[in-house]
Amino acid sequence: MGEFGPEGLFDLRGRVAVVSGAASGMGRASAIALAAHGATVVMLDRNAGGMQETGDRITAAGGRAVARVHDVSSVDAVAGLCGWLDGEFGRIDFLANIAGEAVMADPLDIEIDAVRQVLENLVVGRFALCQEIGRRMIRQGRGSIVNIGSLASVTALGRGHIAYSMAMGGVAQMTRELSAEWAGRGVRVNAILPAQVRNPGIEQRIAANPAIEQQWLSGIPAGRLGRPEDIQGLIVFLASDSSSWITGALIPMDGGNLAMNAGGSRGPGKEQST
Repeated sequence: MGEFGPEGLFDLRGRVAVVSGAASGMGRASAIALAAHGATVVMLDRNAGGMQETGDRITAAGGRAVARVHDVSSVDAVAGLCGWLDGEFGRIDFLANIAGEAVMADPLDIEIDAVRQVLENLVVGRFALCQEIGRRMIRQGRGSIVNIGSLASVTALGRGHIAYSMAMGGVAQMTRELSAEWAGRGVRVNAILPAQVRNPGIEQRIAANPAIEQQWLSGIPAGRLGRPEDIQGLIVFLASDSSSWITGALIPMDGGNLAMNAGGSRGPGKEQST
């Protein structure tokens, strides 16, 4: 790779980055950051209007983004998507698997079909994208994939997260297995494990139960919930050559949540320490 200049360390010019969930939240933040560092960003989402907003922000800043409506839970849609990518770009350098939805329910009450739905959405659909795009990256001899997991990939959350946690555990193992299989062929696969990041779903849960925000914050030493923008530096790092020897990693993005024992409590903030 040679020497990096101050901009070259994270230079993504000439590369094609595919981002699912680009209409909002961490997907939007990731797409904006990748474009800002020179990548052509292919935005995937079911929400065409949200993608338009993301694309407008990218083009206003001088970047390039292309939108395609795509449902990540549809395995059948993946072949058509990748055929279109082949025709439009001829290469795929980075995949950010961010989109996905879950069903919250008590383990005693959840319907088996709901469990299947969550697994199809968060594991099977994402694997289908990894598989098809991975084939192309292997032919290129290089590429990087990031799967968005959760603290639920490695710890239990309770509160009706059974299907979500089962799926996120699958995302962690999918990441490790693909990394082991593909690292020798130039393709890196990593996962980011966020704690609670403010997005429309999180805000709805807080509105319905205001006490839950303090419950979450009690386990986050940094003293705040995540913001979508918190992913931007990490996603650019993992897309770029600066992370060329990092693969199979499960990287927490959690304000210190995983580092703290469940019986611990975060220290006083600045306003309390004076």
